Amino acid sequence: MPASAPPNARLIAGSATAAGTLRYAARFKGKSAAGHFRQTTDELILSSVGIGTYLGEADQATDEAYSGAVVAAVEGGFNLVDTAINYRFQRSERSIREALRELIANGFCRDEIVLCTKAGFLTPDGDMPSDANDYFSREFLEPGVFAPEDVAAGCHCMTPRYLGNQIERSRRNLGVECIDVFYLHNPETQLDEIPREQFQQRIREAFAFLESAVSAGKIGAYGLATWNAFREDPKSQGYLSIEEMVTIATQARGQDHHFRYVQLPLNLAMPEALVRPNQLVAGKTMAMVQAGRALGITLVSSAALLQGQLTRNLPAHMRAAWGMAQDSGLALQFARSAPVVTTALVGMSQIAHVEENLELLGLEPAGRDEFLKVFEPRG
Repeated sequence: MPASAPPNARLIAGSATAAGTLRYAARFKGKSAAGHFRQTTDELILSSVGIGTYLGEADQATDEAYSGAVVAAVEGGFNLVDTAINYRFQRSERSIREALRELIANGFCRDEIVLCTKAGFLTPDGDMPSDANDYFSREFLEPGVFAPEDVAAGCHCMTPRYLGNQIERSRRNLGVECIDVFYLHNPETQLDEIPREQFQQRIREAFAFLESAVSAGKIGAYGLATWNAFREDPKSQGYLSIEEMVTIATQARGQDHHFRYVQLPLNLAMPEALVRPNQLVAGKTMAMVQAGRALGITLVSSAALLQGQLTRNLPAHMRAAWGMAQDSGLALQFARSAPVVTTALVGMSQIAHVEENLELLGLEPAGRDEFLKVFEPRG
């Protein structure tokens, strides 16, 4: 597998910038359709599709396949690369490191590529140890990175000291000085075990720490990568209010806070962020996509193909609405065309997956009226 970088390994300097990502988009002038590149609330230019690195075996063959896929994605027109420290036991981050080195050797610059990772879930290093309890005790409990009471649901931690530890590991894994977007990973996991007041305090402490990480140049911005939190009914235990999260960030840093991103599922099977009015912003009830726009949050949709479940057996009227022959293309077109969404993430563990998805590069995202057609069954 791509080896863990030694603590003193030289890291690639810089980060994604407005100028760099604009230069990246200019590489594809004449190849990319209008609407493929979009501007975020912090003025970065992102592709409408990003490469995810979640699934796959923890083995060398998958490591190499992901590295090749990331290179192909960036060279082809997708400049957002998404991962998490726990994906494939840290191996996905290391595969991205190898890809980034190759991309730079091939003439791309660090400031053109938007690197996103996440932390929160406990993860081993490289593979599952024979004694997981011994590993976590040795790596985290004994050095005082976290205490047993800091861990919720037996798997999740977001204390400042733990997040600092994870950021340093991710920087080494990715081989970069600065992570462009750092997400708290499924923080709603903790609400199954701790009271909401304690959860809010943990978020406050996490946000305050992440603001300090921005000031130190270790991350560019931060956000929440969630599964259920922003899609559920407000009465649900795992529900989160995006307005409340922005308020906490404002308390941590003021109006110039760096809480700027939310990642959540939005696909043909999980449209809640688009159609469920479960968020309250300035006294008005609205769906999450509207709330994100009102609060200046960049929305990134995950699971565009729902881990392959949306690549087959979609209703015929949906394909007919957009004249698309392949279910996978239809599902990805839906996710990238959803209002307010900046980038739709799809797992691409092989170059062949990248090549298939790059067919959308020259296709404009669906406009509002066209987008609504997929919800209209034909008699």
